[in-house]
Amino acid sequence: LCSNSNISSKYEDIISRSVLLHPGPPAVYQLRTKKEKIGTLTRKTVGEKNVNQINKTILVVGETGAGKSALINALVNYAMGVKWEDEVWFQIVEEEERSQSESQTSDVIVYQVFGFEGEALPYSLTIIDTPGFGDTRGPEQDAIISQRLLDLFRSDDGVNEVNAVGLVLKASDYRLSDRQIYVFNSVMSLFGKNLEKNIVALITHSDGGKPENALQALEAAKVKCARNEKDQPVHFLFNNQQKTQRGTEEKTKATLKHSWDITKEGMSEFTAFLNRTGPLKLMTTVEVLNKRVRLEARVQNLQERIKFIEAKQTEISQTEEALKKHEGEMKKNQEFTVEVVEPYKEKEKIRGGMWKLVFYEGAVCCTVCEENCHYPGCTMAWYPEHCEVMKGGRCTSCTNKCPASDHVKEKWRYVPKTRRVKKTLEDMKLKYEENQKENQKKSSLLEKLKKEMDQLTSEKTQWLEEAYQHVVRLKEIALEAGSVSTHVHLDFLIEKMKEKGDTEKVRELEEMERRMDEGTRAAVQYVVVSQQLV
Repeated sequence: LCSNSNISSKYEDIISRSVLLHPGPPAVYQLRTKKEKIGTLTRKTVGEKNVNQINKTILVVGETGAGKSALINALVNYAMGVKWEDEVWFQIVEEEERSQSESQTSDVIVYQVFGFEGEALPYSLTIIDTPGFGDTRGPEQDAIISQRLLDLFRSDDGVNEVNAVGLVLKASDYRLSDRQIYVFNSVMSLFGKNLEKNIVALITHSDGGKPENALQALEAAKVKCARNEKDQPVHFLFNNQQKTQRGTEEKTKATLKHSWDITKEGMSEFTAFLNRTGPLKLMTTVEVLNKRVRLEARVQNLQERIKFIEAKQTEISQTEEALKKHEGEMKKNQEFTVEVVEPYKEKEKIRGGMWKLVFYEGAVCCTVCEENCHYPGCTMAWYPEHCEVMKGGRCTSCTNKCPASDHVKEKWRYVPKTRRVKKTLEDMKLKYEENQKENQKKSSLLEKLKKEMDQLTSEKTQWLEEAYQHVVRLKEIALEAGSVSTHVHLDFLIEKMKEKGDTEKVRELEEMERRMDEGTRAAVQYVVVSQQLV
């Protein structure tokens, strides 16, 4: 089992439960882990947990290809006490997990390393990875991963505190791509403002020199993170060549030994940072996130309502125009028809379902208002009454603030559509006299149309104001305040406020947009472009 004489006997037991991938040197082994499911999340554990031992939790995030897998493997080997002279290397991240197909099924993976306390660290490690975050599937997949993290933090069987959030980037990155900025921004928006001191840069593919490019990239993107005494982002250097085969040439060995030492020093500094940094309890973060979920659901709902009102206003305008043009003909011939574009709503299937009796992904919809009250992102609630958008037994999103009992959580949502329909004068009278009092029915059809248009305009104004207030509140409640999702709504609100003629609100929203830093602007651009490509 252990053919290399240089390998310490301390690894014999773990090697006997591992799979040899390459004989070495170094001999590369795939660790066999205990796999569990927390809903849609995967948890992989090495060793047995000792409740009396301190545990430190690290969340690592970076776009696909940044070197996260190698970094996670390096963290695990450092915790196990693996040294250069041992000529052995263990992998906890499985090769197939790096493929797109695997990342589609494992949105978040939690790695746990127990039983090695005292080898190099006085504590055990929990590492949360986000495979697939920032890959080619775009913001919709990233939103799912963000939701999975929230689920992990809120679950009784999940993670309740974090010691560090590691932003993984390459030393050669002279600027952060729009996608990288979006990934970092998305994760930071999950936390309250008190997490900033726990966010650090983990710089991969380093040659040991000062990572000028990467540091400038972080500064230019205005990434919020912990800072050192020189007011630079707190950062740690790593090299990704630990498992590279050493061969027999002394020059090659010397180069690889230098790479090993870079990572060893980086690990020593990073774990010292972990040692002196207290855990951040995630209860505050969960409260912030629940507020944000409720606010974002409202803004999304209001935006859909406003668009539907505009479709109804278009129908009324077309009806008025046809009535003025053809009223005489229609009175002579009750069967005379005009064609208008009529808005309606249809139920559309969505991805969803139940996992391991823990999570149930679907859309919470009001069957009375025929509105989407929480979509996308509702995963924790099995039933509508448990959804974040419910407060005091009533919905905070739908138009009539209906009771939870009027809502369903299913694998479908309401989608607004339009259709061309032919209407007679009698059809229009029936439509606009429905639910009206007798004295109102005596009004002319044109008067009724004008009255409904005025009512819709009033509702639109009210909902625009409500959406505006929610966006302002979203800006105040978290580290990045969901800044990307908030700013994606800004252009819509600015356009509608201009149409309304509210110059003061337009000025405030445009100022909010101007204050958007380059990082957030790039992240918003990534979302907009990705949506256009869908």
